[in-house]
Amino acid sequence: MERLARFGFCARGAVYCVVGVLAVLAAVGAGGKAGDSAGALRFVLLGPLGPWIVGLIALGLWGFAAWRLVEAVTDADRRGTSPKGLAVRGAHLISAGIYAGLGLTAASLALGLGLQSDGDGLQDWTAWLLAKPYGRVAVALIGLGVVGGGVGFLVKAARGDVTERLALDAARQAWAEPVGRFGYAARGIAFLIIGGFVVVAAWYQASSEVKGLSGAFQALRAQPYGRVLLAIVAAGHVAFGAFGLIQARYRRIDAPDIDQADDAVARAVRPGA
Repeated sequence: MERLARFGFCARGAVYCVVGVLAVLAAVGAGGKAGDSAGALRFVLLGPLGPWIVGLIALGLWGFAAWRLVEAVTDADRRGTSPKGLAVRGAHLISAGIYAGLGLTAASLALGLGLQSDGDGLQDWTAWLLAKPYGRVAVALIGLGVVGGGVGFLVKAARGDVTERLALDAARQAWAEPVGRFGYAARGIAFLIIGGFVVVAAWYQASSEVKGLSGAFQALRAQPYGRVLLAIVAAGHVAFGAFGLIQARYRRIDAPDIDQADDAVARAVRPGA
């Protein structure tokens, strides 16, 4: 599990590095495109050995999803059962689903199957949910949850505790911490914008208002000094990706053995077991 988790951190980091670099190039007018993760995968697909690399990324993303699931179910990081601990574990469970889906997108692209962008998928899911009883409330709560995640990222960046689970000496800590803080701050800003889109969609009952990361980049670009804002947040996503590569090498991963994981899953499925 440890090797799978490290491979997963590496794959996720690589994806966000590409996302950030393309957005930076778009901000400075050098021909890039400020897109989402699926767009980054399509860009890699066009390069040398593209299908093979994207296929490896798919495996890595599934590995990351598996690690997030293990974190959530077995409490591998010892978050505990306090409200904060349960919130973090719940976020990891959601993260597992998101990256499993992104891994499916990567695998489909590697096999030559075309899939829609993240933004289109979000709009379809939102439309489906809005059509359900109390769907508007559910969408609004999801949007507020995304906003809350963004606030959490920004708080983490402000506190500077991004390296608390990394095994770093003082020299490495000195350069890894600012990279991580910059990356988390950029992700926080993106989450605030994306969550805002979802809340607006709930308010107007219009799934077309929902936009993913590419929409967040476009919203930044449309502001005064938009190119500067986009360049900063895009560079932050490069930093977030680079920090993922740092995590792949230095993160403490206390993965349970198979029997422990099976027992934890059984308890989660059957609380009385």
